[in-house]
Order: sequence, then structure tokens, then C-alpha cells
Amino acid sequence: MKNVFTLLLAAILSVGLFTTGCGKGDGLDTASLEKAFGSAEGGLKATADKVAASVKANDYSGALSELQKLASDVKLTPEQKQAVTDFLAQVKAKAGEMTDKAMKEAGAAAGKATDAATKAADDLKKSVGK
Repeated sequence: MKNVFTLLLAAILSVGLFTTGCGKGDGLDTASLEKAFGSAEGGLKATADKVAASVKANDYSGALSELQKLASDVKLTPEQKQAVTDFLAQVKAKAGEMTDKAMKEAGAAAGKATDAATKAADDLKKSVGK
């Protein structure tokens, strides 16, 4: 019974995390970042483009990874450094919100699953007792 509950909870968490990642950037505006890197050399621009694409796909872990690469680049202009710093803070905040939302949804789903499992066990006991 514990194994079934564990598998059910894992499935619910997976679905919750997957569905929170669907959308179009959830309000994060990449324009300032794209502007700051619009005329940057190829590698920097490509990395900034990856950040923008990741955010638009709600892939915040991918965006954070690419932003950290940008932040460590010594060739950034002051404008680019500021754009990366500002956008990094926005992405971290959004990732935190998405995690909180997923955890709440998973908790609610786990509660429903527990109730359903309890009811099923009670129904089984009643049917066996007849």
C-alpha cells in the first residue's frame, strides 16, 4: 500500500511540476536583456538568446544556468552587467513562485489521493467483511 501511495505521489508531483512549466514566460519581459545584448559579439548574444528562449518556454532552471554563464563573462559592458543582474533577480523570483505553486498543487493532490486511498481501503474492508 505504501508503494502504491509513493508512486501515486511521485506521479502527482511530476504532473504538477510539468504543468506549471507550460506557458509563455509568465510575464517576464526579456526586452531589456535582448536590447542590452542586441549588438553583442556572437557568443554573448547567443547565450542571451538562450536565456530569452528558456524564459519564454518557462524553463527557469535553463535560464538561470545561462544567466550565470553571462554573469561570469568578463567582457560584459556595464549595461549588460546591469541587465543580467536585474534579469537574474526576476528569474529567481519567478522560479520560486513556480516552485511554491507546484508544491501547493502537489500537496492538494496528495491530500485527495490519501482520501481516495483511505476510502478505497474502507470499501475493501466492508466488501471483504460481507
